Amino acid sequence: MILQSQRVWIASQFMPAQIEVEDGKIVRVYPYGTKDVDVDVNHQRIVPGFIDIHVHGAFGFDTNDATEEGMNKLISGITQEGVTAFLPTTVTQSEEVLTNALKNVVKVVKSQPKGAEVLGVHFEGPYLNMDFKGAQPPEYIAKASVEQFKRYQQAAEGMIKLMTMATEMDENHELTRYCAQNGVVVSMGHSGASYDEALMGVANGAKSMTHVFNGMSRFGHREPNLVGAALRARDVYGEIIADGNHVHWAAVNALMMSKGKDHNIMITDALCVKGSKPGIYSLGGHEIRVADNGSAYLVDKDTLAGSTLSVIAGLKNLVEKAEVPFEFAINAITSNPARLLRVDDRKGRIAAGYDGDLVVLSDDYQVVQTYCRGVAMIESN
Repeated sequence: MILQSQRVWIASQFMPAQIEVEDGKIVRVYPYGTKDVDVDVNHQRIVPGFIDIHVHGAFGFDTNDATEEGMNKLISGITQEGVTAFLPTTVTQSEEVLTNALKNVVKVVKSQPKGAEVLGVHFEGPYLNMDFKGAQPPEYIAKASVEQFKRYQQAAEGMIKLMTMATEMDENHELTRYCAQNGVVVSMGHSGASYDEALMGVANGAKSMTHVFNGMSRFGHREPNLVGAALRARDVYGEIIADGNHVHWAAVNALMMSKGKDHNIMITDALCVKGSKPGIYSLGGHEIRVADNGSAYLVDKDTLAGSTLSVIAGLKNLVEKAEVPFEFAINAITSNPARLLRVDDRKGRIAAGYDGDLVVLSDDYQVVQTYCRGVAMIESN
């Protein structure tokens, strides 16, 4: 397949080009007009496929539900918003529930479903700080344990690639170091770490921070805490939820401009209620309320539980509401998460040798087509 556009995102800029994809890989990139093409999108933009490293579920399915049908629906459904790869994300729960969830991800991945590629699992909790639990079920928050984590990773057959934890609660940083030394990215989150404790987490292997500003110790000019560390530690990755409800646009801009174009990661933190109408739903055994603004809250409280954001909406928000440069915004859902997860040798760019993960965008940020390893995912009307 050869497709072309007057605007293909290559080397941090748009240029006229043709992309040839064979057997799921980009094999060549030609100057515009060189070859006969199968698809010509004219002036619509072609960008790398989107990567969401923090998505709990959608369309009525939650990763903790551990159903094959639900996971398959998530894998195919999120391609409509431009996602070509993602990390299904757990919520703190009992060891039995989490183990079943991990085994379900493995089973579904082995069946090689059509849709977005599962790059691994984001294990959010259970090793969190109770004071910053947010909507995580407090009854299942646990003390950091290397031995317990080994059991989880065995059930996942090595697929846990990212773990959110409160590193200040990890005695002697034993689990932090174990993960860092065994191919698991540690992200500091649901944490009450002081500024110095945050830096100690980084020194012992943490490489990222989970949904910055949310579920963490707040910034103060005399006690900068974890938010201050996110702003200052510019070579540490930082997730941001770009829905306008979790973080004010001015704060989104401040974080992204502070960290630069290479260390921001936009996430949805989407729940099973993505795609659902406002109302009351269940999450991890707790009731949540989907408000008219699209975010989810614990019932009878103002505690945010997650979002119903789509990645394409988040991209548009970053550019038009947070007012960050397009390069910062697109990197946050392509090359940056790929680099964090160590798959940047095949994901996150449009270049020969990379996976044929491509998104065709209209000027008003509508996803016209998503290609997952060269396969078109959106049916023509």
